Amino acid sequence: MALADEFQRLVSSLPEDWSYLELDLALDEPERFVEAATLLTQVNAIPDTSEGIHFRIRVANKFGHAAAVPAVRATLRLLDEQGIKGRLEVRDVRAGRVEVVPMWGRPESVRREFARLRMQ
Repeated sequence: MALADEFQRLVSSLPEDWSYLELDLALDEPERFVEAATLLTQVNAIPDTSEGIHFRIRVANKFGHAAAVPAVRATLRLLDEQGIKGRLEVRDVRAGRVEVVPMWGRPESVRREFARLRMQ
């Protein structure tokens, strides 16, 4: 299965309120490490060569300090188009968390705009 399709399958299987996903991407061809690493910089993938050739990819659903779902999907599609094969494995999933943003001292217009953006 293509990496982008596998990623979409994984994301679709998560609960609605998931907030954080950490994936392990193991390459089938270690000699393509540099090529894959170049493409994976777009999603700040962390290389790990302690046990084979792996990358850790952190994904955020609607908020957080990680790559967005569309960015990860597009990057994995680039790997697919280059013929770089691998396996995705879920390392960690967090669900049921909500974003906390301090709004003290902010004008009502900022609060409304923030709420509008988060309701999409």
